[in-house]
Amino acid sequence: MADRKSEQNDVLSKPKEVITSFDPPKPAKMNKYAFACAMLASMTSVLLGYDIGVMSGAQKYIQKDLHFSDGQIEILVGILNLYSLVGSAMAGRTSDWIGRRYTIVLALAIFFVGAILMGFATNYAFLMIGRFVAGIGVGYALMIAPVYTAEVSPASARGFLTSFPEVFINAGILLGYVSNYAFSKLPKHLSWRFMLGVGGVPSIFLALGVLGMPESPRWLVMQGRLGDAKVVLDKTSDSLEESKLRLIDIKEAAGIPEDCNEDIVKVSKQSHGEGIWKELLVHPTPTVRHILMAAVGIHFFQQASGIDAVVLYSPRIFEKAGIHKDTPQLLATIAVGFVKTLFILVATFLLDKIGRRPLLLTSVAGMIVSLMSLGVALTIIDHSDHKITWAIALCIATVLSYVAFFSIGMGPITWVYSSEIFPLRLRAQGCSLAVAMNRVVSGTIGMTFLSLYKAISIGGAFFLFAGVALMGFVFFYTLFPETQGKNLEEVEQVFGTFFRWRSRQAELNMKKEAAQK
Repeated sequence: MADRKSEQNDVLSKPKEVITSFDPPKPAKMNKYAFACAMLASMTSVLLGYDIGVMSGAQKYIQKDLHFSDGQIEILVGILNLYSLVGSAMAGRTSDWIGRRYTIVLALAIFFVGAILMGFATNYAFLMIGRFVAGIGVGYALMIAPVYTAEVSPASARGFLTSFPEVFINAGILLGYVSNYAFSKLPKHLSWRFMLGVGGVPSIFLALGVLGMPESPRWLVMQGRLGDAKVVLDKTSDSLEESKLRLIDIKEAAGIPEDCNEDIVKVSKQSHGEGIWKELLVHPTPTVRHILMAAVGIHFFQQASGIDAVVLYSPRIFEKAGIHKDTPQLLATIAVGFVKTLFILVATFLLDKIGRRPLLLTSVAGMIVSLMSLGVALTIIDHSDHKITWAIALCIATVLSYVAFFSIGMGPITWVYSSEIFPLRLRAQGCSLAVAMNRVVSGTIGMTFLSLYKAISIGGAFFLFAGVALMGFVFFYTLFPETQGKNLEEVEQVFGTFFRWRSRQAELNMKKEAAQK
């Protein structure tokens, strides 16, 4: 009788097991610890964003107060990006030496000093010294924030979390625009000083917060601190199984045997950076060459398509469009910052759902249409002797659509993509090269835009940017593999075949399917 009841219980329990097996798997919840670490590290990007935003308005008050020429102003505005090359060039080696976390603190301290110097400047040379110091801090922050975030993020949310630096760049730009409006009513000799000097205040609080973050697990493994790395990976992974797999991948990339489970191990000298520049630039493998081309290329096209011309000189663009008073110009500029920030927030939620390629290609296509339309509207206004309301409205609309399309793809994906495609040993130096390209092109655009539009007309300048964006679309379509959902150590497998990356991707997918069977 008992046996019969047991059989009946077994029979009754079977349907429940079958039903359970058909339940859809629950999506992994966001890892709150990794989220907090990524957000705090990425907040350092506010520094660059604030400087870009605040200089768009402060330049007018600086020019009125200190009587600088247009040539001096465009150099002053754009030179910070070239100065940041010093910081980004040093950041790779510094972050391998003292760690990602302390490199972020160093970036914040340097920028704080630069902001104070700019706020107290009394002449052009003094201002340039402040720009130089602040530029070094910006260079450090730009390189290290996406690297740290990529290294601490689980694969399931890496696109979302690694897009945070771009989110905070946009937030900083918006804060800079608001600062311009808030301090514009002060006397001209005080307004721009407050605009520039206030930017150093957040650095103090951010530095204190960063000291409470964990170190990057990949950097810890490079130092042989496997026990500490395991603790961080357990906290920042979606599961303990993923943590173990991430640790195995990182150990393999660092040249540590998989069966080595000691808390402290000796790492070969090669893992500390010797020969990396030679491997990147002198004797790169096809895979490294493809990765370097993709990383440097996307940073080039991000800036060469004219984003800094729009963000840095939006008051002048609106003035050319027919808006001549300061207050409406600044309010229109705030609208640009608001739209830019809003759409970057939308992009962060789409990166890990839609993928990098679809967002990037859609973004660039929208930028091309917006730039062409803006060029047409500005050309019509430039050749008209009376006010054309619809053309002014079109200028405002196309500026807003341009920054919206930029923010939904090209803006965040540049940082996400370049920080996730380099192998561990080459990541810090590789990213520093990509950021260097970003800053060179950004600085060149910032320092030449006023001269450019005087030479070929302001409409012609935006037609030129549209042509560059079109070349970028072709470059991305042909050479950029999808990296969505791949572990950092798996990403490099799809590189090295250049234009034939699609067949390589199909081959890897077939192997993965066969292994799962």
